[in-house]
Amino acid sequence: MANGKDIQKKWHVVDATDLVLGRMSTEIAKLITGKHKPTYTPQEDNGDFVVVINAEKIILTGNKLNQNKGKKYYNHSGYIGGMRVRSAKTMKKDYPVEMVYRSIWGMIPHNKLGRRQVKKLFIYEGSEHKHGAQNPIPFEIIGTKANINVKR
Repeated sequence: MANGKDIQKKWHVVDATDLVLGRMSTEIAKLITGKHKPTYTPQEDNGDFVVVINAEKIILTGNKLNQNKGKKYYNHSGYIGGMRVRSAKTMKKDYPVEMVYRSIWGMIPHNKLGRRQVKKLFIYEGSEHKHGAQNPIPFEIIGTKANINVKR
């Protein structure tokens, strides 16, 4: 069982170009929570830091980008009539960072530990990031559109 002084945290950089959003998010959630380490302890924050670049180049499979029947993102201000609905097409075009963040946050526990873990996630639209001093290690995720077998 790992405790706070035994934990070694690394930095990883993930290039989201041509990666499927869900497959990428599950792998990043594993890195952030520390489930990829043999010393994984559920009550400790022993995950690594993750930098995601090229968030605007992700891929959504299926019919999620269809304007009428596709995936929707909901926000509510708490006031009457305060519901805001955005389609996946709008999110990918205008808010790709928020789209990736919501996908990864949905796979992390929604408690105090999860909020501490998601602070180790840094997402950028372009290929530039400001974490070069930490010497992040490139992390390869297999999940491109070419690797998905679609039967019709």
